[in-house]
Amino acid sequence: MSKAHRGKGIRELPAHGRGECPVCKRTNVKILHEQGEAKVKVCKVCKAAIKHGKKSLG
Repeated sequence: MSKAHRGKGIRELPAHGRGECPVCKRTNVKILHEQGEAKVKVCKVCKAAIKHGKKSLG
């Protein structure tokens, strides 16, 4: 089967959804996951760490 539409939603975002994660400060990673009350966008690794209590947004 064709996978032509995979990732279509992030193509419209600035820099295709990539940037610097505000938690771990890594650059050029996809920052797509909203966390916290302020809806800060973080990377996939930090999303999991925040969920398990290993990191915090502050």
